[in-house]
Amino acid sequence: MSVGEEVRTEQGKPQQSLGTAAARNLATTTKSVPQMQEISSRWLLRTLPWVDVQGGTYRVNRRLTYAVGDGRITFVKTGDQVEVVPAELGELPALRSFEDEEVLSELARRCRQRDFAPGEVIADFGNQTGEVYLLAHGRVEKVGTGPYGDDAVLGVLADGAYFGDRALLDPDAIWEYTVRADTATTVLTLSRDDFEQVAERSEALRAHLEQVRAIPDQRTNKYGEKEVELAAGHSGEPDIPHTFVDYEPRPREYELSIAQTVLRIHSRVADLYNQPMNQTEQQLRLTVEALKERQEHELVNNREFGLLHNCEYDQRIQPHDGVPGPDDLDELLSRRRGTKLLLAHPRAIAAIGRELNKRGLVPETIDIAGHRIPTWRGVPIYPSNKIPISAARTTSIIALRTGEAEQGVIGLRQSGIPDEIEPSLSVRFMGINEQAIIKYLVTAYYSAAVLVPDALGVLENVEIGRWR
Repeated sequence: MSVGEEVRTEQGKPQQSLGTAAARNLATTTKSVPQMQEISSRWLLRTLPWVDVQGGTYRVNRRLTYAVGDGRITFVKTGDQVEVVPAELGELPALRSFEDEEVLSELARRCRQRDFAPGEVIADFGNQTGEVYLLAHGRVEKVGTGPYGDDAVLGVLADGAYFGDRALLDPDAIWEYTVRADTATTVLTLSRDDFEQVAERSEALRAHLEQVRAIPDQRTNKYGEKEVELAAGHSGEPDIPHTFVDYEPRPREYELSIAQTVLRIHSRVADLYNQPMNQTEQQLRLTVEALKERQEHELVNNREFGLLHNCEYDQRIQPHDGVPGPDDLDELLSRRRGTKLLLAHPRAIAAIGRELNKRGLVPETIDIAGHRIPTWRGVPIYPSNKIPISAARTTSIIALRTGEAEQGVIGLRQSGIPDEIEPSLSVRFMGINEQAIIKYLVTAYYSAAVLVPDALGVLENVEIGRWR
């Protein structure tokens, strides 16, 4: 502005007082600390009981069990053709622990692909079981007769499941239920005749089947664990059985995982721009927040120890109608004792609310640290945006029993590491380089362990996009 030039307002009138834009240059602003959209509630990190691990490894000792594998079969799809991965046939009880790749490949080649429309019957109750079905895609219902003579859904199976496997070992096996396609379904079938033809030419397979047929002679409980011989209700002086509790010879060990980053701050910033907020502290705070977000993501999704990948197959269930209804939540809770919490994506929680409202039900809420958390049967349903949503708008709901004393799910960490700022989280000074940049190594160590299989359950393939 030149000398003598009059300042005018937007309306063209002469300005009569100092403007706010000019005054701000001489004023001290009130400012917030740096904000971060990525920060979430992280309920899993807050509710999971943490156990200190010395030596970086946690071993889970269990009773000896004769059930191995995850029970889920993997397939390869090329165009509209589906093939089973030969090694995955080892998930079938008749082929469990059998490792002859040539024989498994021959069995895989003999599998035949079949497609079924929604509502079509795949197998009828009472008929002879002549083949095993490998469910490559879709959802099927196991239908039996209820106590009053009407049809009752005994269970729902989805991708990777199998049924009719008794046909491979028992020529007189019959279907004890009807199997009906709930959606468009693709299965691979392996007939008993093809299986026997391969066994006739393979001495290794015949020897393996003899061993498998001997396993039922081992007394086991309903969980597949070696039975503890006991006597009860006797009188007189009978012989009391002798027993011992056997352990797994190769228990699983969980090694602590790691999340790291190197934070860099220029010394000029650290020296000159620390008022009114310390730049180094704020940089570290935001970095630690991001590290914790990644930590919770790994606890849910990591293939080695994440909850979604470490749930046993018999603890995974499918929703009866696709959407997460109250009956599905009841079945999820009934699979384990003492469920402490449910973990679901916020959109899945909204879908649960819609289904409850349809039935005239209003979920109760409880106050936890000032937050109103919805519950089902008294079990809180915590939100977690770390649970993925598929392209088909399906997700999962996780049920947890937690704590070492309850043989549940626990978090693992190691306290007391050098330069620790929180348990198992450290910030270590790495020096200053030639460009005057200060470096800090930020590290978090963590993992999770499932002490017994029924401590963790998952309701899979939950539809969250259905509004009617």
